[in-house]
Amino acid sequence: MAQIAVVPGSFDPVTLGHMDVIRRAAKIFDEVHVLVVHNPDKPPARFEADERVALIHASIAELGVQGRIEVTTWSAGLLVDYCRQVGATVLVKGVRSGEDVAYETPMAIVNRDLADVDTVFLVPDPANSHVSSSLIRQVATLGGDVAPYVPAAVAAALRA
Repeated sequence: MAQIAVVPGSFDPVTLGHMDVIRRAAKIFDEVHVLVVHNPDKPPARFEADERVALIHASIAELGVQGRIEVTTWSAGLLVDYCRQVGATVLVKGVRSGEDVAYETPMAIVNRDLADVDTVFLVPDPANSHVSSSLIRQVATLGGDVAPYVPAAVAAALRA
C-alpha cells in the first residue's frame, strides 16, 4: 500500500524552505499532497489560493522536485478530513525552531487522536531556517530583493 503524506500550509508565498520540505517529503513518501489551507489566524493573503497553487506547481517544475506530488486547496473542514479523503496517514510539517515545535505539537497530538494521522517534523536546510512567508511578504512590500529566499516564479509574482 502506498504511503501518502500531506504537507499543509498557507504558502503565502511558497519559499525555498517550503520547497526543501516538499522535496524531502517526496523522497520519503510514495505520494505527497501539498495542501494550500486557509489560516484564519494569519493576515489577509497576498495571493489567492489558486495563485498559490500555480506558484507551487511552477516552483516544483523550476526546482526539478521529483516524486508523485499533488497540489490542491482545502477549506471545507478539518485537515484530518482531507487526510481521510485521500488516504493519507502522515502530515509533514517544517519546523524552524523550538517555538514552531511547541506550536505544532498540540495539533499533532489532536490529529493523531482524531484520525490516527501521525505528524513528521522536518527541519529545513539551515540556509532557509530564518525564512518565513510573512518575512518575505514584508521585505517584498518594502521593495527588497527576495530572490535568494523564494523560487524565481515567486520572486517575479511578488514584483508584479
